[in-house]
Amino acid sequence: MQTILGSREEVPPRAKHLYESNIRPKIDLEENVGKRVIIDLETGNYKVDENGLQAADYLSAKHPNARLLRLCI
Repeated sequence: MQTILGSREEVPPRAKHLYESNIRPKIDLEENVGKRVIIDLETGNYKVDENGLQAADYLSAKHPNARLLRLCI
């Protein structure tokens, strides 16, 4: 069962906090500049790749119907 994350107004600040506090410190590396990170907003799982497509497929396979966010590193 999918968790309800909230309204359009609630999701962006929560997503930004998740990225800034938990994910960015781990992936903000020279080798990742220009790549994409895909974040599952419900689980906090993430994956980095060149364009985000394989990462999105990977996360969707693990958690069908996931709400994913794509960011450029």
